[in-house]
Amino acid sequence: MFELTPQAMVFLAGVLVLTITAAYTDLRYFRIYNWLTLPAFALGWVYQLAFHGLPGLADAGMGFAIGFGLFFLLFVIGASGGGDTKLMAALSVWLGWKLTLYTIVLTILFVAIGSVVMLIWSVLRRGISKTREDIRASAAKDENGKWRKSQTESLRRVGGLMAYAEPIALATWCVLFLDATVISAGQLKGRGEPAKAVAAPTADHTAKVESAMANHQELPANEVH
Repeated sequence: MFELTPQAMVFLAGVLVLTITAAYTDLRYFRIYNWLTLPAFALGWVYQLAFHGLPGLADAGMGFAIGFGLFFLLFVIGASGGGDTKLMAALSVWLGWKLTLYTIVLTILFVAIGSVVMLIWSVLRRGISKTREDIRASAAKDENGKWRKSQTESLRRVGGLMAYAEPIALATWCVLFLDATVISAGQLKGRGEPAKAVAAPTADHTAKVESAMANHQELPANEVH
């Protein structure tokens, strides 16, 4: 189990505020606000620099490249919203590249499972024809070729796609639990300290040991390694 160090407490507090607040606002208002993601993004870099130095910044940079890069592609093809992309960008800076990668894989799994469940529920509750109509409406673009503002809400209603904020939050805390107990990816168990070098026995020490053995004498305690 990990030790609750000041670094771990700051990390957990930052990730907790970001994920829980984003999940709540996305569930309640169908939005993830910039006033949450942008400060969290900036504070993530401060956290990495303060507790992990330049290696932490490098880890944050790789995490950002993975998290933002993959979600930006999803945003471009219309599979996620801009708020989801900003959320993952901010979160990835805190997590680093390994935890970000694990979180994304688990998030996609949760979204797939949740979407299938919501789709089945919509068919049972609203019928196949109505569900099909809502899916087509939610995928439609306006006259300018842009996604309609009501798309996210429509997709939630029909169950065609599940929103990302809640699965991201759930996946993040599942990964952090595993990091604290099993995988040791670096943020909760620490990045590891270099092993202390064991001094090689000197020639003088070796000679004393051989002499003592030959004369059946015991070495002083401070001479025994």
